[in-house]
Amino acid sequence: MPEIDPALRLAAAEAVAREAGSLARRYYLVRDTLEIESKGAQDLVSQADREVETLIRDRLAKLFPEDGFVGEEHAHALKTDGGGHWVIDPIDGTWCFLNGIGSWCVSLAYERAGKVETGVVYDPMADELFAARRGGGAVLNGVPIRVADATSLADGTVSLGYSLRVPVTSMLPLFDKLLNARGMYQRHGSGALGLAWTAAGRLIGYLEPHMNSWDCLAGLLLVEEAGGFTNDFLENNGLLDGNPVIAGPKALEAEFARLTDHW
Repeated sequence: MPEIDPALRLAAAEAVAREAGSLARRYYLVRDTLEIESKGAQDLVSQADREVETLIRDRLAKLFPEDGFVGEEHAHALKTDGGGHWVIDPIDGTWCFLNGIGSWCVSLAYERAGKVETGVVYDPMADELFAARRGGGAVLNGVPIRVADATSLADGTVSLGYSLRVPVTSMLPLFDKLLNARGMYQRHGSGALGLAWTAAGRLIGYLEPHMNSWDCLAGLLLVEEAGGFTNDFLENNGLLDGNPVIAGPKALEAEFARLTDHW
């Protein structure tokens, strides 16, 4: 299989994310007309999610026919020959999307051999495109970004994610330790955006006891390429089974390990 220039994959991901975001935004503006289903408690899906993912897969499959796919809304198309996968969340933050809250985005990552090589998070409501390729740095609308210059939990706000896939007790000790360290937190409904904002220095970190790969792989690469640290999400079959997410400035790695040592 011929080697493809990583810059070409990134350019394709950026273009496809913008097109997908434009389609998703059109659905957002008529969200009251959408057919909505429940996949479980606090877990919704609409025709917008499925059709946006279909668009993304169709575009990327034409450009890179040898690649596999891992996505939230359609069956995975896994590669068993060592090839790579596009990991797709067509609308990360569906609950926000369906309830008229603008904290949602399109997330695309390309993973091969246990490494994330390309990551794009596009926020159509703000027209902000966060992009990174391994070894090439991270940018927001083409301008380089860096994680926050934070050395203490009191230096900013940590974004916390939570889902009913894990027990409530996974979060309670974290709240206690964070608040007692004079830290602050937010939860806004899109883990991919939380990671992108961490990469851009708007937040000082992102923590969640379990995420799926399509929610976070692009954002994790953004944080790494913006000078931050992340845990090894892909270990122990994280691509398909998910894992905790811990990401932020390198100066806070020990503090985040203390906050999450019960995970």
